[in-house]
Amino acid sequence: MLETRPAFTQDRPAAFLFLQGLASPFFSDLGRALKARGHSVRRINFCPGDWLFWRLPSDNYRGTRDGWQSYLDAYVERHGITDIILFGDCRPFHMAGRQVAEERGLRVHVFEEGYIRPNWITCELGGVNGHSSLPKTAEAVRDLARRLPQPGRAMPSTGDMARRSVWDVAYNVANIGFPYLYPHFRSHRPTHIAAEYAGWIKKFSRRGRTKREAQRCNEIYNAVGADYFLLPLQLDSDYQIRVHSPFLGVEGFMDRVIKSFAETSSAPTRLLVKLHPLDSGLINWRKFARASARRHGVSERLDFIDGGDLPSLIAGARGVVIVNSTVGMLSLELGCPTLATGTAIYNMPGLTHQGGLDTFWTDPTAPDMGLMADFRRVVLHRTQVNGGFFAREAIERAVAGTVPRIEASLPDALLAAARALREDGEGNGRLAPVY
Repeated sequence: MLETRPAFTQDRPAAFLFLQGLASPFFSDLGRALKARGHSVRRINFCPGDWLFWRLPSDNYRGTRDGWQSYLDAYVERHGITDIILFGDCRPFHMAGRQVAEERGLRVHVFEEGYIRPNWITCELGGVNGHSSLPKTAEAVRDLARRLPQPGRAMPSTGDMARRSVWDVAYNVANIGFPYLYPHFRSHRPTHIAAEYAGWIKKFSRRGRTKREAQRCNEIYNAVGADYFLLPLQLDSDYQIRVHSPFLGVEGFMDRVIKSFAETSSAPTRLLVKLHPLDSGLINWRKFARASARRHGVSERLDFIDGGDLPSLIAGARGVVIVNSTVGMLSLELGCPTLATGTAIYNMPGLTHQGGLDTFWTDPTAPDMGLMADFRRVVLHRTQVNGGFFAREAIERAVAGTVPRIEASLPDALLAAARALREDGEGNGRLAPVY
């Protein structure tokens, strides 16, 4: 490991390096806002889609993954990078980026979808989810919460699905249309985007039927007062499963849960499996679930839906079983017993069931709601920013909230240098503030 050495001097502002983000203008808008504050901003593009959503100084990495870490190490040295900004810390390029940052003493600001949804995004220093620095014991949570004020109310930040779809298509069409510009780029997604889009088209063609099925199942459950546990699936491509759980994917997790349910629970308790709303439908998870249920002898007690209102499904359930999805936060906030089989920020005594799968079906442990309120306060203050990634107003609010959060982590010397540059730029008409 290299000797830790900060790549900056005390007489100049922070130098931010952006890596990969979403198919959204969020990173570009955030970069402009940081530049307007007097900081230096650059980006490394890995594919045409990255370039499409960026209009500030940038460089292009066209090499292989094997050569990426040494390239980045030289890059941060050459440009005096002090901070790295990225979305999702488990992508292969980003894992190497975090290692370079650790060796050189750089700060890493990691973005993700909100731990708390809707209306929030995650911006956490160092890492998210399994790499998060949030307190991991009830005592630490309570101690920190006592020193924090009550969080303010979030402004609604609904997404724009049509705009999100257009941006996603533009990003991927650029990648498909100009692959020779970045010949070694390989997406972190396990499936080619053309196959994903084909899956979405097929899924939308069946949307009316699957929605009616989910509604009918919900009505029957309510009418008979069904005793059931909820199993909401994550995406099979989710790095939180691949990196922060003992499972290789959804199939292994689902089979393990169904097996335990069959061996430990008793009729008339049912298991309701819910498909992730953003699952493209390429894999027939309904078929896998039913095959597993037949294999373990509980076909008559398992139901599968693609749709349904998640909060009401959680409210009616005896318990919720997940890997490490943010559904766990919602479940705990609703006071529902929750079992997380993977590494999750909320998986701790006092919040989640700690006795293992086999005891969950007969004696699920409900969360301590006082502890959950404290934990939510800590999560909001430490990691959440009001806003979103896929609607203009939501992006503006997210950028406005992110800039002070990032600047709060910077040394005073870097802030002073940025302030001096900003004041000089404003006086000479060269630097106009964005927010």
